[in-house]
Amino acid sequence: MFLNYFNVVIQGAIIILGVGLAMAERLSVSDIERMMNDPSAESRAETAAKVAKGYKEGLLSDAEREIAGDIFRVMVKDAEERVRAALSMHLKNAPELSSDVASALARDVSDSVALPMLEFSEALSDDVLIDIVRTQGDNRQIAIAGRATIAGAVSTALVEEGSEAAVTALVGNAGAEISEDTMHKVIDKYGDSEQVQTPLVQRATLPVAVSERLVSMVSDKLQEYLITHHELSSDIASDMVLQSRERATLGLLSVDSAENDVNDLVAALHRNGRLTPSIILRALCVGDLSFFEAAIAQLSNVSLLNTRKLIHDQGELGLDKIYERCGLPPSLLPAYRIALEVARENEHDRTDDTPEAITKRTLERVLTHFEDIVDVHNLDDVDFLLGKLGRLANAA
Repeated sequence: MFLNYFNVVIQGAIIILGVGLAMAERLSVSDIERMMNDPSAESRAETAAKVAKGYKEGLLSDAEREIAGDIFRVMVKDAEERVRAALSMHLKNAPELSSDVASALARDVSDSVALPMLEFSEALSDDVLIDIVRTQGDNRQIAIAGRATIAGAVSTALVEEGSEAAVTALVGNAGAEISEDTMHKVIDKYGDSEQVQTPLVQRATLPVAVSERLVSMVSDKLQEYLITHHELSSDIASDMVLQSRERATLGLLSVDSAENDVNDLVAALHRNGRLTPSIILRALCVGDLSFFEAAIAQLSNVSLLNTRKLIHDQGELGLDKIYERCGLPPSLLPAYRIALEVARENEHDRTDDTPEAITKRTLERVLTHFEDIVDVHNLDDVDFLLGKLGRLANAA
């Protein structure tokens, strides 16, 4: 077996040697003689490097390139890692390298052989890259994520199958084509990771829907970058500030908060002009019935006891009547009614779902009323859905 291997390499090298002076500077007669007398791994590695250099630099005729290809097909099976690594290092940028040689090197068991090909070789097809992403480890995924250009299908495979480090490298790669759907998948999987958030926010362009989702979950510094570098209107920017404030305000209360504490907070918000349709609807959607009842009582100037009777009246007239008295936007009444209905169901069923799951279910039911202007399908981010609802409330 080794004799056949050796004969192919020696005979091919001797033929290639006839290419002329330029190639002779790479591969000399003395190289051939030394390899015949010393078929060591070091000698084979040097031969591999010299033939590969000549191939990469375009010094061979078509016939000689075919012979070189045969040498490479033998050498990719060499038992010595250094021989295969020498091939990979010198062929990673080789123009028109045959796909079978490129694929063999890219799938090599050794990272020192595979990684240069995965990061640089243009001879690898998208199908090969996707298969390697799905079947091989973190280092190889990261190498693929660092390629000069990455097709959309490869990017999608990296997001679906890759590690957090690979996705971080991908979204930070200006040469990666990443579709809007794939960006949403990134947020679904790694939206809480600042390691991923930062390069994603700092991409040259982002779809508006992606920017809107990100702005509700990133740090103040990244929020500012999103607002100043991407297509977020001044209204949306203002809404983001308002949503952060509303979230913080409602966070002052807990499920065990005393009624007086809730009433005091609602009264203070009313005095400061911050008891908005948005924060009232947000409270109802996150299941805070006490805040909702206190807010309606405050705005309608009806006692809390009578407010509760009207809100929870079996018919719709009670809620309609007191809602109108509050001066809240008529267009939002269906949203309040749906949110109240879901809140009652959740309170009655005592479900074991997490608060976030309950809120998401409520929001999806509420926003279905606005489905002609809001697309809520396949979005799992509660803050994003609350932001959409808040903007609708403020606009109303």
